Amino acid sequence: MPSFDTVLEPNLVELRNAVDQSNKEIGTRFDFKGSAARIESAETGKDRSLVLHADSDFQIAQVRDLLNAKLSKRSVDLRFLDFSAKIEKMGGDKVKLTVPVKQGIDSETAKKIQTFIKQSKLKVQASIQGDSVRVTGAKRDDLQAAMALLRKEVADVPLAFNNFRD
Repeated sequence: MPSFDTVLEPNLVELRNAVDQSNKEIGTRFDFKGSAARIESAETGKDRSLVLHADSDFQIAQVRDLLNAKLSKRSVDLRFLDFSAKIEKMGGDKVKLTVPVKQGIDSETAKKIQTFIKQSKLKVQASIQGDSVRVTGAKRDDLQAAMALLRKEVADVPLAFNNFRD
């Protein structure tokens, strides 16, 4: 029976390359000379995050803009990063911002995907399997219609479709 998996996984190689390029540019830019501005990649178990360090709120905004530009150039969707966290004050006048990297579909989004597919009246079934959603159907055309529906309806996260079986 034809099926595919709906997943949420960033290209980690391109993400790391964008962080490295950003750090390299921070090291060479005149307005960051002598500052503690940098971007670190932190990984705890399955969770991954980026930690932006700077001397002031203004500088951390510049580091964020620089990172966004490098990610865009490397075709990494900015919706993988969650910039909603507050800027934390560290010792002295140093600040940091921890930005989680979204990876894996959370249960709320998975349920939303499942309801969209049920409401669409397509002849496909969706089942939640861990951090992905498997969609199965009798015809390949129905699966492609389900992909188009999900791209249109679930716009707040960058969904990818893999493991397409015929």
